Amino acid sequence: MKRIALSLAALVLSCAAALGQQAPWSLSDCISYALDHNLTLKQSGLTVQQREVELSTARGRRLPSLSAGASENLSFGRGLTADNTYSNSNTTSTSFSLGTDVPLFQGFDINNGIKLGRLNLEAATADLEKARDDIRVAVAQAYVQILYDQELLKVAAAQVEHDAALLEQVRERLAAGKVSEAEVSAQQATLAQSRQSEIQARGNLQIALLELTQLLELPSPEGFSIVTPEVGDPSQVLLMSPEAIFAEAVQIKPAVESARIGVDYAKVGIDRAKGAFLPSLSLSGGLGTNYYTNSKMSSDSFGEQMRNNFSQYVGLNLSIPIFQRFSARGQLRSAQINYEDRQIQLESVKKSLYKEIQQAYYNAVGAQARYSGSKEGEESARVHYELTEEKFRLGKAGIADYNDARNAWLKAASEHIQARYQCLYQAKLLDFYRGEELKF
Repeated sequence: MKRIALSLAALVLSCAAALGQQAPWSLSDCISYALDHNLTLKQSGLTVQQREVELSTARGRRLPSLSAGASENLSFGRGLTADNTYSNSNTTSTSFSLGTDVPLFQGFDINNGIKLGRLNLEAATADLEKARDDIRVAVAQAYVQILYDQELLKVAAAQVEHDAALLEQVRERLAAGKVSEAEVSAQQATLAQSRQSEIQARGNLQIALLELTQLLELPSPEGFSIVTPEVGDPSQVLLMSPEAIFAEAVQIKPAVESARIGVDYAKVGIDRAKGAFLPSLSLSGGLGTNYYTNSKMSSDSFGEQMRNNFSQYVGLNLSIPIFQRFSARGQLRSAQINYEDRQIQLESVKKSLYKEIQQAYYNAVGAQARYSGSKEGEESARVHYELTEEKFRLGKAGIADYNDARNAWLKAASEHIQARYQCLYQAKLLDFYRGEELKF
């Protein structure tokens, strides 16, 4: 009975999982899942954890060190005695020690090391957020491609259905003696071509689904589908100027933040390199005792010797660099060059971001224009097709003219579909640069 209950529970869970997999995914669902499961992001997350450990280690350099030691020595054979003569004897010695070292001043190396560790952590966090942004954009691109390929598959399937129905009509006309065998053969060829187009469209859709599921780290695209959003007229969306978008993006985009942190990191690196010219000071102290025996003479007891030999010490250690074979000077110059390089990198990142925004803006403008034009073109092609279809039914147009009009309409419809989703995506991408969420 217990086995039956367990089997039923497993069956229910598997069915629920299957149903969950078949549920359509929205763009927000895809982005959220990718951010949680993408392997590249997990690696970037580990880098952040590593930088946290490094920062903790840098902070630990402020703390005093503490070490304990113990030794046991045995000596036997001939040796020099206190009387300056040699004799055979066995001696043992046991010692214990406890010492500490406290850094007082290290040329600001510890403080600067902590600053560098903190900046490294901030840079790794910014890089992680940049990787998350890249995943968001990649998922949105793949999502739009699926929407486009789905619509093309619908158009191709409708074309096959239409051409198959038309072939039956042509065969009926052949039986009535109204058309020739050549027209039947031509329609058969058209139907075969339509079926090939449907196969190609279905294959393109499967590839698009595979690319998105791979971004999501799903094991298989089987059963995966997406939500088709309600899309209004994207050509009516007002677009901000590239300059206005850049003014907002440069303040929030993680790529710029990471480059800006890099400049701060290089500046602290200069301060740290200058610290090599400064003296260092540390405080040390310790405790110690020992126990000694000699086979040729009597010794006090272990406890008495440990008490009598107990010692303490404290000291200051000062190190002043005088000549370091120009290594400190070379490190300082290298740090200064690195600072200049990081400044150039920051400007380069800003320019790259501005170019991306400009490109996205003009892509959006072009997409809106193509959408408006394709809408008119699709409407004109549809009207032309309907008129040609009426003529074909009345016997005033041949099947070739009819197919040409039909194909022109389908081509215009496909271009209109592509322009609609591209227009939507480009407008949303501009909003994304301003810090808004990518969603349809």
